[in-house]
Amino acid sequence: MEFDLTLQIATLLFAVALVAGFIDAIAGGGGLLTIPALLWAGLPPAVALGTNKLQACGGSFFASWYFVRKGLVDLNTIKLALICAFIGASLGTILVQLIDAKVLELMLPFLVLAIAGYFLFSKKISEEDRHQVLTPTAFAFTAALGVGLYDGFFGPGTGSFFALAFVSLAGFGLAKATAHAKLLNFSTNIASLIFFALGGKVLWLLGLIMLAGQGLGATLGSRLVVTKGTKIIKPLVVTMSLAMSIKLLLSQYPLL
Repeated sequence: MEFDLTLQIATLLFAVALVAGFIDAIAGGGGLLTIPALLWAGLPPAVALGTNKLQACGGSFFASWYFVRKGLVDLNTIKLALICAFIGASLGTILVQLIDAKVLELMLPFLVLAIAGYFLFSKKISEEDRHQVLTPTAFAFTAALGVGLYDGFFGPGTGSFFALAFVSLAGFGLAKATAHAKLLNFSTNIASLIFFALGGKVLWLLGLIMLAGQGLGATLGSRLVVTKGTKIIKPLVVTMSLAMSIKLLLSQYPLL
């Protein structure tokens, strides 16, 4: 598509991506900033979503790489989960083109509110690992596949859903759950990006500019996860979940 990428637009979107990458590395929800910014810049919705996936890959990659280097991620444990998340996102991206997502759109604000409530009130939220409900294999074929499917099908709040699954089902402490969630989110972002790219829905230059901003923001945010842990993750997850819920409610129920 034809798009006039000016220096001003590029600079603004780089800055938006930087802030979004910082937030995403800690709590998820950076798409609340980047998708509206891309639409404001004049991109059609499908192209905005495709370009957003490209820049989101940057943030999730740099955050994941930082967490792996710091030893917060056990790659051997989640190899199967990464594969299942990728497959789920691929299937979701195909399904969204065949099935009406209206029901999910109506339900989503309340699902995200439930996440906020869980992180706000649950006594399981801490830095310490707790009892594991599912084995890594069972987790991969249920939570990782399911959330991956959701990300390809719809998307908002995927990082929070992954973090919730790791805390409640895998028994991870919050910092460890956030680190592993980011790696699975990178897998789903790559899967969705492939399908958007095949459909010609990605503006590569703009996406790469924003990817650089995402990478910088994600690296800064990841450092705070390692040094501050629950003190910063918990309130930001709750805040971003509430913000996503309000935005989704206003878009789906304009009379409220």
